[in-house]
Amino acid sequence: MRDSYELWLSLKNLNLLEHAPKYWWPNVGTFEVVVGAILTQQTKWKNVETSLQNLKNAKLLSLESLSQTPIMILEEMIKPSGYYKKKAKVLHNLSYAILESFGDFETFKESVSREWLLSQKGIGFESADAILCYACEREVMVVDNYTNKMMKGFGYEFESYDDLQEWMMRGIEENYSEISKHYDESVSFFTIYSRFHGKIVEYSK
Repeated sequence: MRDSYELWLSLKNLNLLEHAPKYWWPNVGTFEVVVGAILTQQTKWKNVETSLQNLKNAKLLSLESLSQTPIMILEEMIKPSGYYKKKAKVLHNLSYAILESFGDFETFKESVSREWLLSQKGIGFESADAILCYACEREVMVVDNYTNKMMKGFGYEFESYDDLQEWMMRGIEENYSEISKHYDESVSFFTIYSRFHGKIVEYSK
């Protein structure tokens, strides 16, 4: 395998996302994605879905609600996701910080930077990029443990998260003209990256 384009092409031919949402992650472009990106740390997505449904049922799945809800209540709602004490604090503090720095979610989507996200306690590279890609619809490729393990299987070793991400994105950018031939209309890098990450996760599962 010479580059990430060859990996993308091999995974695309498997039709792994045939029954998935358009951009793989559910409800892309909403605040729910921000919450899901925090809850999915070190747990299975099935557990995250249970926690998200708990928050929905309690009418707490909004930026304003999470910033105002006592942490103990949040802990009960998100218990299925594990590490619930830590995650409740992160959700509460992040929600408050978003409101304080941006005023509302739409402004956050348009203006937030990777640096700002990484400066928030409890937000690492993967969570920050998941928020940028799937909540803010930015042209960012998320690379996770699945990606790292897959690349190691092909004999590739990377010194850092950013090095792996740069390699994955470079192969796509350099072969965009070939990739675009697989689509009936003009395709954005956001669409490619969001689905590419989804393909890797679904294959690895």
